[in-house]
Amino acid sequence: MTDTGKEAAELSFGAAMQELEGILRRVESEETDIDELADELKRAAALLETCRAKIRRAEVEVSQIVQNLDRPGGAGNELPAADGEAAKPGEDAPRAATRGETATLFDTGD
Repeated sequence: MTDTGKEAAELSFGAAMQELEGILRRVESEETDIDELADELKRAAALLETCRAKIRRAEVEVSQIVQNLDRPGGAGNELPAADGEAAKPGEDAPRAATRGETATLFDTGD
């Protein structure tokens, strides 16, 4: 990885995007001198790779979190016990009423 790439990898996603947008704006408005254009484009490529890597990492993390939530006994799947604490695996926890049961409870007979 070049020095430009190393520096870009240390930036936050927001900072990398902001710098990338600045480079794009300068190139589109032709503010960039032709002698600096190659350097600007190299920096833009490094910033773009940084942003893509951060997005890929976030996608993996989100996917793992969702998989853990969907897995029985995974984080977030613990049902609260009657005393407000999470039920331990293998213990029965109170279950929520289904929509049909809830509708029956509030049925006014109309």
